[in-house]
Amino acid sequence: VQLQASGGGLVQAGGSLRLSCEVSGSIFKIADMGWYRQAPGKQRELVATITSDGNTNTADSVKGRFTIFRNNPKNTVHLQMNSLQPEDTAVYYCHVGAYRVYGGRYRDYWGQGTLVTVSS
Repeated sequence: VQLQASGGGLVQAGGSLRLSCEVSGSIFKIADMGWYRQAPGKQRELVATITSDGNTNTADSVKGRFTIFRNNPKNTVHLQMNSLQPEDTAVYYCHVGAYRVYGGRYRDYWGQGTLVTVSS
């Protein structure tokens, strides 16, 4: 199972970016998908998650600015980030919670991270 994240980059404050993550490999079912981020010198934190039914959970710090959505047939998850601020600067990691086989264990998978830099 591999997660390929893309869409990071440099943007000015107030700008927008869209992150995408594509899951490939042998998977029976993807349950949860989400984005986490880690700023320099800080711990990794949850940004937003979405279940297979479309229920979302978004961090208060990005609520109203970031939107997570997924495409189940394509095994992709996206994070639309608007009104970006310098404090959003971080490496963003894609996460998937999935079952590789029917009746198997729930497993966590992580992407390689994509850097988002917001200049003031």
